[in-house]
Amino acid sequence: MSAKRSAAKKKVAKKEVKKSVKTQKTAPSPKKKKAAKAPVASATKKSKVVVAKTTPKPSTVITPAKATKKPIKPVKEKKVIANSEDKESIEKAQAIKRVRKSSKKQVITLPPPPNIEVSNHPKTKVKHILVSQPKPAENDKNPYLDLAKKHHINVTFRQFIKVEGLTSQEFRAQRIDILEHGAVILTSKLAVDHYFRICNEMRVTVPESMKYFCINEQTAYYLQKYIQYRKRKIFFGHGTIIDLVDVIRKNRAEKFLLPASDVHKEQIVDFLDEVKITFTKATFYKTVSADLSDIKSLSDIDILVFFTPVGIKSLKQNFPNFRQGNTRIAAFGHATAMMVKNLGFRLDIFAPNPQNPSMTGALDVYIKEANKK
Repeated sequence: MSAKRSAAKKKVAKKEVKKSVKTQKTAPSPKKKKAAKAPVASATKKSKVVVAKTTPKPSTVITPAKATKKPIKPVKEKKVIANSEDKESIEKAQAIKRVRKSSKKQVITLPPPPNIEVSNHPKTKVKHILVSQPKPAENDKNPYLDLAKKHHINVTFRQFIKVEGLTSQEFRAQRIDILEHGAVILTSKLAVDHYFRICNEMRVTVPESMKYFCINEQTAYYLQKYIQYRKRKIFFGHGTIIDLVDVIRKNRAEKFLLPASDVHKEQIVDFLDEVKITFTKATFYKTVSADLSDIKSLSDIDILVFFTPVGIKSLKQNFPNFRQGNTRIAAFGHATAMMVKNLGFRLDIFAPNPQNPSMTGALDVYIKEANKK
């Protein structure tokens, strides 16, 4: 019996061993399970990486500027036109830009001067000229003296007008405060002299910050007689007030003072009105007729030369019975020429003209033609 039981136990033990072997073959070990799961995880990781590469991030799609951090510069119009349009469109665009630039600068358009007609009176021989200017110094070079030597004629100098400065009382009657103005426009040396004379008589101290706008370089350098010359406060043109247009516009915030005579060029006032700046026209001196009672007759004078309308008035005032006859009259400037005609005289020579910008040049041409016979 004991032998049978032991045999049965052995069979059962063999069966259990067989079962355990089968379970070991079919059921994987925990290590193998981990190894099996590992490739699955790695596969999912790889798939995530692939998705990240193929699909762009939303930030790069929506806001490319943020992704680059650098602001994108707008494309210039010139490059776009050059790449897309033909040469004609480029030229049109450039022409429009030039017009826009030029339109920014205001163009000064003053009224044109009147047309001056010269008479056709016979050109008889010229021997004697009277110039209505003060006599030059002996050492000074004068173009009229050179003209006399060239044509072997006589030239006499006699001023037909004189300038008188206003008294301080007469100036106060205009109710003008000099110190209210931060800039002065000076058209001649006379204006410089009388401006500082009035300031001295009225005990007005001209501040160092005052700005001076001179019609030419000679007037600007003449200021050294009264002030210390400083380029940053002194500006000058080349003979006309229009030369100062750019400088005056840059200083349009200033209030300008224009020292003038009682007889002045209206063109300067028209120019200042056109530029639209704040200015005050003040009379500092006046032009009156000189006393010419020492001159008995003008019959021996061949040409009378005048430079101002007041000079023509002085001729009429000092010689009321003067008859022009064969005496020729030369006038410099449109205002002077118009006054000659308004007073009933004949105009024979006019300057400046396109051929001769100076009076001596116009006289030279006339005398050559008149004396060649």
